[in-house]
Amino acid sequence: MTDDIDQILISALMEDSRRSLKALANLSGLSSPSVAERLRRLEERGVLRGYTVEVDPKSFGYQLQAIVRVRPLPGQLQEVERQIQAIAEFTECDKVTGDDCFIARLHVRSMEQLDTLLDKLNVHAETNTAIVKKTPVKRRLPPMA
Repeated sequence: MTDDIDQILISALMEDSRRSLKALANLSGLSSPSVAERLRRLEERGVLRGYTVEVDPKSFGYQLQAIVRVRPLPGQLQEVERQIQAIAEFTECDKVTGDDCFIARLHVRSMEQLDTLLDKLNVHAETNTAIVKKTPVKRRLPPMA
């Protein structure tokens, strides 16, 4: 379990993973060495799995984002999973229950590129695609308490 101070540190790092130990100490009311020790323990317990930066795919020409539901044809599940993993434009993918086996996020530069990438999958699966217009809720943690 995490306590209130751990939750303050985690929330602060979710907002900006580059915050210094001194800044985290100021937010939590602890000393910098105490913050460093807490972060080390959170890492050891697997609560904190990494520190990252957020990059805007549009900076690299990826103007469109799509959510793709994928239903493999009979006997094609493993091949479809392999193909999704091999296509770098798929930036996230979840294997799910229900009618579809995968729900994936895809970034593309154009509708033509979207068609080309989905054509690779359509030999082995049925796809249903929705273009993302806006993301009103960015990835976030569920409540910690």
